[in-house]
Amino acid sequence: MAQINAKTVDKFGVPTTSNNGAGILMPKLKFRFRVMFAAGFGAAGSDTLAITQNVQNVTRPKVAYEEVPIDSYNSKVYIQGKHTWEPITLVIRDDIRNQVAKAVGQQNMKQLNHFSQTAPVSGADYKFDMLIEVLDGQTADATESWALEGCFITQTDYSDSDYATNEPVQITMTIRFDNAIHQDPESGTIVSDAATGLFPETVPTYQPGGRTG
Repeated sequence: MAQINAKTVDKFGVPTTSNNGAGILMPKLKFRFRVMFAAGFGAAGSDTLAITQNVQNVTRPKVAYEEVPIDSYNSKVYIQGKHTWEPITLVIRDDIRNQVAKAVGQQNMKQLNHFSQTAPVSGADYKFDMLIEVLDGQTADATESWALEGCFITQTDYSDSDYATNEPVQITMTIRFDNAIHQDPESGTIVSDAATGLFPETVPTYQPGGRTG
């Protein structure tokens, strides 16, 4: 049987310094992800696994830097000011046993008790941590993660009911957070680079329930 020796796999992609491409890297696929909650979401013992199993979609972190204008003689230049992490949106399906609604309701009551009209005395009393992970479709191990710290809910939308649709009821949460660390399982952080001095210290890998070294 004749053998085919032609190789075209290295010709795909955008050519740079030669006529050949460098090949196309496998992209991360939007539907391969997982959202985990650390201890602290809702009341003690809240079933956060039920939320993980019913997540429909989530937005990835977005950061913006303020511009500070510096006026000097005939010109104007800009330097970087403070940064802001934009809130994310998490959409989850509302299950028939109310496990999801119960956990979300407990977190909302933790931030403000709507019955007694009492509020916590500090952010540590109601804030939680969460993890957005990218999966490869082969194992349960994450290939990338965003560790979000100091999270709390700023808006909860319990959706609506409609005789004319077949769609599941969803709960949409807007979540504000204080900081986000972009990580991979090997280097500990996506931006780690010993040569340039970025994150020269060891950044521990985030785990649900806290951080481990």
